[in-house]
Amino acid sequence: MRIRPVLGVLTLSGALLVAPSPAFAGGGPAPALGPTATGYGGAVSTVDPTATAVGIDVLRRGGNAVDAAVAAAATLGVTEPFSAGIGGGGFFVYYDARKRSVQTIDGRESGPATMKESHFIDPADGLPYDFAEARVSGLSVGTPGTLATWESATKKWGTRSLASLLQPAAKVADRGFPVDATFRQQIADNAAPFGQFDSTKALYLPGGQPPAVGSIQRNPDLADTYRLIARQGTGVLYRGAVARDIVRTVQNPPVSSTPAGAWAYPIRPGTLTLSDLARYDLRHPAPTRSTFRDLTVYGMNTPSSGGIAVSEALNILETAGLSKSDVTKALHYYLEATALSFADRNRYVGAYTPQPVVKKLISDEWAKQRACQINPAKALTKPVPPGNLNDSGCTPAKAGGPTEQGQSTTNLTVADRWGNIVEYTFTIEQTGGNAMVVPGRGFLLNNELTDFNFTNTQAPAADPNLPGPNKRPRSSMSPTIVLKDGKPFLALGSPGGATIITTVLQILLNRVVLGQSLPQAMAAPRASQRNSAGIQAEPAFRTTYGPSLTALGHTFAADVPELGAATAIEFTKHGGFIASAEPARRGSGAAAVVHPAR
Repeated sequence: MRIRPVLGVLTLSGALLVAPSPAFAGGGPAPALGPTATGYGGAVSTVDPTATAVGIDVLRRGGNAVDAAVAAAATLGVTEPFSAGIGGGGFFVYYDARKRSVQTIDGRESGPATMKESHFIDPADGLPYDFAEARVSGLSVGTPGTLATWESATKKWGTRSLASLLQPAAKVADRGFPVDATFRQQIADNAAPFGQFDSTKALYLPGGQPPAVGSIQRNPDLADTYRLIARQGTGVLYRGAVARDIVRTVQNPPVSSTPAGAWAYPIRPGTLTLSDLARYDLRHPAPTRSTFRDLTVYGMNTPSSGGIAVSEALNILETAGLSKSDVTKALHYYLEATALSFADRNRYVGAYTPQPVVKKLISDEWAKQRACQINPAKALTKPVPPGNLNDSGCTPAKAGGPTEQGQSTTNLTVADRWGNIVEYTFTIEQTGGNAMVVPGRGFLLNNELTDFNFTNTQAPAADPNLPGPNKRPRSSMSPTIVLKDGKPFLALGSPGGATIITTVLQILLNRVVLGQSLPQAMAAPRASQRNSAGIQAEPAFRTTYGPSLTALGHTFAADVPELGAATAIEFTKHGGFIASAEPARRGSGAAAVVHPAR
């Protein structure tokens, strides 16, 4: 288990307990935290025990799902700073129990008004920058949308002020938390880029080295920033003093005169301006909506590709008549469906994809057109071409190819006693963002603009994910809410860059098609086929299913230690919850309910 004993978190008989503390002390017994919790009254699942405990305390004090989600998210900005925070953005999906409707907030980062298609092309040689050079620079930073998302969600659907919901996280930042192995390793993996900036070194490389496991990590600058926002409002980040510090950091990176470690690239400044921050607008697009068996599946619309790709793949799977009696067939179709949906996503989905195209991609008719490519006895040769939007037959188009690297993010799932649900995925993109802590403010900036394709990947066709003025890069984030007979059945999401889509889809396959319980579906070994020559897989997946899938012609790339770090909540009869987090991945997660089942 991932254990952070600060604030009284400790182990007892294999469970995690959080002792009451001023940061989130509320009436009643302390929540029991582990990878699975069942009970009533509300539920929270995150990757971190402190964030989960903060969310549960908000629910216990009468707050709703939105209140708890925002408080937990702000805490993750402290304890999971390399994955998310107010320097980034994300997608917020909300189920309103009273209205029985799903609504969304697009808080994705946007590029500067001056951004052109050639944003990541080196003018010296006309070639695209290496990814690491583009990432660790001001060029990669988009206007953050996270804080605006929190403000909008609390005003539209919450019952508490944003100012009050920032206070627990500020206390955690002030008092600190014990460094665990995952936290230390994330710093160690970023030691070279972090070591280039005085502000980042001071916070995360004390003495030039990652902090020791068990030492206390404090962030008083972030605590002060949260309290400043609580006093002055979110405008301080978009038009005030924090905005000026963000722009100064982007345009004049705080490069150290005594860097810790070597870095092979120049640190390039960016062009983000105060006007870019001041003009930032949230979007509230209609969610994607599709059906799978007797379920209605809601996801995130553009600029995320998650809702589209998950829905298309589910629709393809539905054509196959899958059952739990033939696991090899189910996994074969899962891998083929994700390859096909990624081909279509890469070719057609970007920030400006017309909604008629979105609706076609998630239609049953399109799924049948794509499913006709699949041979139940032999795997397709990868990469596969995208489908042809102008042809209803089985002939694919002739453009398209694989794109994207995997990145890191975080996810949380919250439900309250009234039946409201929040599924929220948010990020600063790469683990560690662009590696620059805003001096005096305590948070890392995103490198979200590297989610654009640097050059046209779809030639001779147009690429929908090239940079442009004020444009938002395509995302794979897939916060998903599933209804059954019009009532909540399951909410889930995951980090993991482009593997988010396959992680969410595989959990749904495990739970709905293969009949696993939610905890089993979360713990099962994973594989990710994103229209590439080889399947990325965890070692246990390859050991268990590799022989039967290889016999069908599937090929595997090198194993990866883990895929995703999901959170989920299933809704049971009479208002009950099964809250589930990872039992092992990313150091394990933490799930809790307000009233545990006896």
